[in-house]
Formats: sequence, structure tokens, C-alpha cells
Amino acid sequence: MTCSARVDRRWREVLLISTIQVTLPPGQKAPDAEEICIALIGNPNAGKTTLFNALTGLRAKTANFPGTTIERRVGHTRLADHRVKLLDLPGLYSLASVTPEERLAREVLLGQQAHQPQPHGIILLLDATTLERNLYLASQVLELGLPTVVALNMVDLAERSSIEIDLEKLEAELGCPVVPVVARSGRGIDTLRRQLERMIEPSGPALGRASTEPFCDCSGCPYKARYDWAEEVGARVSSGRTTAHGGTTDRIDAVLTHRWVGVAAFLSVMFAVFALIFWVAQYPMDWIDAGFAYVGSVIGRWLPPGDFRSLLVDGVIGGVGGVLVFLPQICVLFFFLALLEDTGYLARAAFVMDRLMRRVGLPGKAFVPMLSAHACAVPAIMTTRVIEDRRDRLVTILVLPLFSCSARIPVYTMITALLFPYRPVAAGLVFTGAYTLGIVAALVMALVFKRTILPGESRPLVLELPSYKIPSLRTALLTTLDRAKIFIRRAGSIILGVSILLWFLASYPKSEPPAAALILQADAQQLISTGELDRAAGLEEEADRLTAQSGLARSFAGRAGRAIEPVLRPLGFDWQIGIGILSSFAAREVIVSTLAVVYGVGESAVDADPGSLYDSLRAAVRSDGTPVYTTATSVSLLIFYVLAMQCLSTQAVTRRETNSWRWPIFQLGYMTVLAYSVTFLVYQLLRIWNLG
Repeated sequence: MTCSARVDRRWREVLLISTIQVTLPPGQKAPDAEEICIALIGNPNAGKTTLFNALTGLRAKTANFPGTTIERRVGHTRLADHRVKLLDLPGLYSLASVTPEERLAREVLLGQQAHQPQPHGIILLLDATTLERNLYLASQVLELGLPTVVALNMVDLAERSSIEIDLEKLEAELGCPVVPVVARSGRGIDTLRRQLERMIEPSGPALGRASTEPFCDCSGCPYKARYDWAEEVGARVSSGRTTAHGGTTDRIDAVLTHRWVGVAAFLSVMFAVFALIFWVAQYPMDWIDAGFAYVGSVIGRWLPPGDFRSLLVDGVIGGVGGVLVFLPQICVLFFFLALLEDTGYLARAAFVMDRLMRRVGLPGKAFVPMLSAHACAVPAIMTTRVIEDRRDRLVTILVLPLFSCSARIPVYTMITALLFPYRPVAAGLVFTGAYTLGIVAALVMALVFKRTILPGESRPLVLELPSYKIPSLRTALLTTLDRAKIFIRRAGSIILGVSILLWFLASYPKSEPPAAALILQADAQQLISTGELDRAAGLEEEADRLTAQSGLARSFAGRAGRAIEPVLRPLGFDWQIGIGILSSFAAREVIVSTLAVVYGVGESAVDADPGSLYDSLRAAVRSDGTPVYTTATSVSLLIFYVLAMQCLSTQAVTRRETNSWRWPIFQLGYMTVLAYSVTFLVYQLLRIWNLG
């Protein structure tokens, strides 16, 4: 060693406390009532998730650490006669407490985290192909004095790369058992389990060290001693190449990390994933939508007309269906992202994009969420967990809803049909302009946030390029299942509640059918008595349409639309559009069906003939007889829906990912102000140009 062997007295006290806290009386087993907890820790890309899944399978759940936005995965397994909780800590390179993740991991291991007792032991995961770099973290973990078992992962890749590791020497250097494993295939997992059983048995031998390792200050360089130790140990216990990189890997990296070719390759890969999110997910999305529609129609036939049927069909079933329809997109996205991460490519993609994204104050890892936000902002926000820095992650979350998602497409389609019917080239330009506006707005706002409320430069990208390997389908499927459960459990409950609230606002207070509807119903009854059932059905449908139109206009939602009309009038909107804006908070595309009801077309008519909606909108006039949907109004409505939040799903997920209502409220506020300001400016300019 090149430094003093002195150990700080306070550090010795911490080690002593750690040792005392995990010691049980000889011969006494830890009772199941006081659940045994083992922490799993390791470097990023060392295979920690795969090992966690191999030990716990489907018996795992994901949540945030209390009071933080840092994710933890908790699973259970049986070891000997004990039910053991396995705690998966964030992937780390150090316990230096520089980042929130490092600080939290250190607190957990020392028993200083609220609602999280100190672990009884540690599984320290090391990558056999990059052992020397992994040993830096190992030096810090071993100093904590907790019983430790080392899982040496990816030994198959090390063997293929002619890396030989002397396990007996490594055990002697680390002072704890070392188990070679291949987490992806399950090799060595049974041996690892036996070592863990020995670790949790109080009568068993002491595992890990309490520790006298001489890691301390070294002439003002606190890290040098650890790096020197890691390098020396790595040299003593291994032979052959000290890294699995080289040869084929280096040749592939020369292309995939090239300054320009790498960007093109990444865009191509993500375009393929992006297309799959749209195309592959569309089929199960249609099945889910049709399934809920069928369930709603069946229940609607069974139950008599009334508020209970409306609540069940329109509120509960409609609300649940509105949430679950996004589930296929989320599953497809996370499945392919898990595969890309497992191959080792995602780390290369972040490296390639970092230099471009940093120009607007964002890290390279923000590019994947931004790209996936064009499908849906909900899974995109969930993928921001790959961004380590909290400030960078917050900025990314705040701007993601500005990217045009698939839910906006029905709105864009409706407005494009109003502006340019039967002109596909012009319609294509409108779509391109809408998507471009969202991208530009997101990047500009990211730059503004980084220079105002969330100041500071993005953290330099420090990552290890892992070895390329065949991805684990099991890990990808388990990751997908885990993310799906999170979406349904957390976001779904909030959205369902708000959907029921919106149903109530659109249904109450009750009002009598208009006179025109009563006349049609009377005429229908006469036709039924004469056997003219088809004509009677048409009159009844028209009566129902007029009743729904009148009821919505007089409901709380209708009154709210009239109340906000003075605020919306400078944008070219009337109270009917106001109702559509309010109702579309449940989902942006809801404005289409809402306008169909408001303007007297009916949702069923829109499904059968979308042209009837467009004809009705073109014929709509204001109280002074002027048309509502002029060029200026149509363009301003398009811009408003590009820039406005209008999505409770996104708000719910933002709340979960930030662990606070502060940021979703701010997100809603700034996007509303931005949408209103730009829409106001555009509408007034178009009116000056006589397009209003």
C-alpha cells in the first residue's frame, strides 16, 4: 500500500456498532416475525437486476424509499427455515455519499434510514469481466463490517475472454466467501443460496470482516488508496486480460460510439422501438378498448337506465379502460428497453447522445425518455429513472409532456380535417409542424429551467461500457411485468377517481329533456304502435342526442365551460370548446367525443361517420352568427393542444416519480401559461391577417 495504515477512531466506532447490530446470541435463530433482510449491492451493469430476479422471481415489488424519489425493489425468498427479504439497492460505483443514491445506500447499510432496519448481511455483486473496477466499491462495502457474501457474476464471459480468477486468493483478499455465478442462466445460484444460509445462521462461521483494512486519507487524495488496493488485488487474483473488452467488442464500439455514425445508429434503433410502440401496441390497445366497450355494452343492457348504470358504464368501466388502454405501450417500451440495457447497448447510446443533449443542459440519458414521449409521456416519465442526477431528472420530467404523444393524434386529425380537407400534403405539414413545435418548446423550456429554477450544469457522464452479452428474456419480461404493475397500481387509482369525478360533473345536476326531444319521443311511440320500428328507432336516437346535448350544457361541466368562456374568448374559443378542454383532462382525445355531444352529433355518429362531426363543426356559429371554427380558431386550438398539459395520467405519474405534488402542480401551471400565451399571440396575429 502507498498510504498510511491508520484507521480513523470514529470509523472504528461505526464498524463496532455495525457488528453489534447484526449479532445474535449463539444458537438462537432469528425469528420470522423479525424478518431477516439481506441487501444486494453492486456496480451498474454488473447484472444486479438479473441476480435479484433469479433469487426472488415474481415475489418482488417496486416502490420508492420513504421521502425520496429513489427506487427500491424488495423481494422475498426462503433460505433454510427463514423467510428472507432481499433489498435491491441502486447501482453504484461508490459509497462516498456524493449522489443521493450513494448517500441513501450508505444510510441503509448503516441502519440510518427511517423505516428500514439495518440489513443482516450483504450480497456484494462483482463483475468478473471488470473485477478491478468493481473492487473499489467492494473496499467500501467490506469496511462496514456486515456479514458479506460475494457473488462473482458473468464468469462465463470471463472464461470466453481468457480471464482466469483464483477464487481462493480472492476470498483471502476480501475476507469473505466468493461464489462464481452466471445470473442469466442460473449457474451457481444454488451454491450462492447455501452460502447465504450459512451467513444468516448465528451458529455459523463469521462471514465478512469487521474490518482492519487500511483505507484512509492518502496525502490529500482520499481515493488513491482504494484504487491502488483494487489494482493490486486485481493483479494478484486474476490473469489474462483484465477486461472483457477488446477484439470484437472494440470493433463494434468503433462504429456504435462514433461521433456521427453512432448517432445515426442510435436514432435507427430507437426509431425501430418507437415504431413498435405504435404498431405492435396498437393491436392489444384496440383489443383492450373493444373489450371494455363490450363489457360496458353488456352491463348497459343488463341494468336499467339511470345514474347507477351511467356511473358504472361511463365512470368506472370507462375510467379503467381509459387507463389500461396505455398499458400495451408501456409494456412494449420497457420490454425493449430492458433488452437493450441487458445487451450493453444502452450505455453506449447514452455516451453518444451526451454531447448533443448537454447543449440544452440535459444529459445524454434524457434522449430515450424524450423519444418515447412521442408515444406516451407516462412510460417516458417512468424511464427517467435512468438519469442519476436529481436536477437533470426533474428538468426532463417537466418538459416531457410537451412532446406530442399518440393521444394528441385524434385532436390533430380533427383540426387538420377542418383546415385542409382532401389535401394530404398540407395535412402532413400541419402534423410535422405540430410535432416540431412540441420538440422546440421542450428543448427551450429545458434550457430555461436549467438557467432559472433548477440551475447548474448537467453532471458529466461517468459510466462503464459493459461487455456485450445476450439479453435475458426472463429479466426483460419480469421488468415489464414490474412496470406494468406499478402503472396499474399507482397511476390507475388516481385516474379512476378523477374519471368518476368528471363523470359526476358532466352528469349533474339533472335537467329535463328539451321540448324538441319530448316531441320526438312522442312521435317514436306512435310509430312503434303502428309497427314502424326502424323509423321509431331513428327518432329515439335523435331524441337521446338532443337530451345528451342539453344535459351536458346544463351540467356542472357545462356551467364551468360558460364560466371560463371570457378567459378563453381571446383564444377564439367559446363555451362549447371550454367543455371539451375541461373534459379532456381525463385524456386529450376525449375532446373529440365531447365536441360531438356538444354540437349535437353524438359519439355513435362519430364512430360511424367522422365526417358528420366535421360538417357539424364547420356549421357551428357563435351568438352573432359568425362561424366558430375559422382558420384562426382551428390553428389556435391545435397549438393549445400541442403545448397544454391536458393529461391526468401524466400528472399522476409525475406525482409518483417526484414524490411531491409540488412538481405536477408547477408542470400544469407553466404548461397552461405557455399554451395560453402562445395561442393568444397566434390567434391575434391571424385575426390581424383576416384569417379569424
